[in-house]
Amino acid sequence: MKVERNERAREEVPARSLADVGEAAMRFVAQEAGFAQVYTVNREGFPVGRTMVAVLNPDWSVSLVQRKVHRRVGQLQRNPNVEVLWLGDPAPDSVNDRPHVYDWGLAIPRAVFLRGTARFMSDEELVETFTTQTAIQRGKGLTKAPERERDNILEELVGIVIEPVQVRVEGFGTGAESFTWKAGEL
Repeated sequence: MKVERNERAREEVPARSLADVGEAAMRFVAQEAGFAQVYTVNREGFPVGRTMVAVLNPDWSVSLVQRKVHRRVGQLQRNPNVEVLWLGDPAPDSVNDRPHVYDWGLAIPRAVFLRGTARFMSDEELVETFTTQTAIQRGKGLTKAPERERDNILEELVGIVIEPVQVRVEGFGTGAESFTWKAGEL
């Protein structure tokens, strides 16, 4: 794990363990962040971002289930490199009191960046992922999405798993401190 202070020196701050940082980031994504921004690469080599549901799994992989009509499906077939970002409000105890360059008068937002490689799900994995997540959402009383049978799932939807390569989190330490780790280090 790489820890970057990203601020002018301050009195020694106790180091947070990677396990604590990872647990806090997972909890933030599951309970607060909501939608993610997913970035793929278009034909011209530029990053293309969009907001969508991206489910972060306990092993740091990300499950995406979406309609087949989106351009990102072709982008991921051509270039499987992807970045997923969950961004949210600063933690209640966030400070930005030692900036290197500008003082914006703002606390550090929480951000989880996951860089990975896309893998398309098998039909069975897609159906299982879709039905499991649908049951979770319906169990919360969230019923506006259409109900789908197996044939409709396979006809209209595609499933993609983002296998993690690197995770970077900001806003989970002291000040502007950030934490970066490779897949498997946590």
